[in-house]
Amino acid sequence: MNQSQDEHYMRRALDLARQAEQLGEVPVGAVVVLNGKVIAAAGNRRETWQDPTAHAELIALREAAKRIDSWRLEEATLYVTLEPCIMCMGGIILSRIPRLVFGARDPRVGAVGSVFDLADDERFNHRVEVSEGVLAEECSEILSNFFRQLRQKKKAARMRSAKDE
Repeated sequence: MNQSQDEHYMRRALDLARQAEQLGEVPVGAVVVLNGKVIAAAGNRRETWQDPTAHAELIALREAAKRIDSWRLEEATLYVTLEPCIMCMGGIILSRIPRLVFGARDPRVGAVGSVFDLADDERFNHRVEVSEGVLAEECSEILSNFFRQLRQKKKAARMRSAKDE
């Protein structure tokens, strides 16, 4: 795909990240594209569903597999606003996604080069082509703003609590 197509689908993933944020979720969005069409899309739902596996990527992969009635997503591309974690990279590899496009790096738990690099690990029977940094600034900014606001809320709550004592 070309850069403008990648940006188009990443903007869709960013929209999903913003929707997740409105629900109090860490703002991450994912889109699965097959033959130029979005076949699945999701935002994080860990808090909403109280499910530690409800990352945007895994939800989108599940939806895509149901949509095409196959767990093998061998011709699809996954777009995600944040570098996938180990769990999500496991799902990506096992679903045979050939191409991953992500926006921002995750220096804490990223599994596509930041902390681990599972995309090109020779021990796996599947490799994933990676394009990174698509709309990276926007993807990073939405996360930074979310966590800044979360820290401010926690600080305000601690201050209120200390006042009440």
